[in-house]
Amino acid sequence: MGEEAALNSTNSQQAERDEQRAQANRDELVERINRAIREDGTVEPLPGVRLYRYSSPTEMGPGIADPALAVIAQGSKELYLGEEHYRYDPYHYCLGTVELPVTSRVTEASKARPYLCFRLALDPTLVGAVMTETGHTAPPSDADAKALIVTTIDATLLDAVVRLVRLIDTPSEAPILSPLITREIIYRLLMGQQGDRLRHIAIMSGFTPPIARAIERLRKNFDQPLRIDDVAQEVGMSVSGFHHHFKAVTAMTPLQFQKQIRLQEARRLMVGQDLDATSAAFSVGYSNSSHFNREYKRLFGLPPMRDVERLREAAGHGVS
Repeated sequence: MGEEAALNSTNSQQAERDEQRAQANRDELVERINRAIREDGTVEPLPGVRLYRYSSPTEMGPGIADPALAVIAQGSKELYLGEEHYRYDPYHYCLGTVELPVTSRVTEASKARPYLCFRLALDPTLVGAVMTETGHTAPPSDADAKALIVTTIDATLLDAVVRLVRLIDTPSEAPILSPLITREIIYRLLMGQQGDRLRHIAIMSGFTPPIARAIERLRKNFDQPLRIDDVAQEVGMSVSGFHHHFKAVTAMTPLQFQKQIRLQEARRLMVGQDLDATSAAFSVGYSNSSHFNREYKRLFGLPPMRDVERLREAAGHGVS
């Protein structure tokens, strides 16, 4: 009994030391991001690394989630993927493995304690290389693993993120050490509980399974009529099986996926290329402008041109 008590005491002391180290890393991450980005918006101080800062909560807005690791240093954020809802903070990281349409907002931020976030783009080729080096080239054990997840960040992953952010202050060392630490971060993710999800990234760039091929097809041909039978046949699945597996990965039906891609592209065309709503609607595959207007308002909260005016006004005031 004495040995068991001593072992429990040792484990407790180790856990306390680990938590102290993790808290020190969280504090350092806040300090370094705060110093690297002084005003609201985003910067890319190192290749593949983006830092974000917001001094107040943001409105819910749509966007595309790229394959990336996101770690919040301060504040919190929530996002929706189809019907799935996620919320994360300094104790959790977000991992996205496939380009997917999402809606999100910063929920906790103030001038005194701004929202600060680190984002690392995950290159499929590099992920595949690390997988090969570690011998983790087998297919995922769960082929239907969702392509986006929020989970608890462990001390070793957080430590690697902090060391990567430190390189912002040593530009002479960054070109040598940044690729090494990035590989370590990928390794930590691969060895962690979300390793199967990380494999999605490499799979998308190589021998793609049916759902990965379907996602890529829908993204490239979003402006074409969607015939589920044709897509299912193309990827070698039954229609019912295709629907089930597609939603298991993306949290959306194929039609919902296409709709969000279309509407986000229409918004980009109206803001960036000054297209009117009708022209944008036809450009992304809508044949009925009234139908487009209804679906646009449902996603963005305003009719097309009013939404575009609001975005331009916000941009004119320097809002990121």
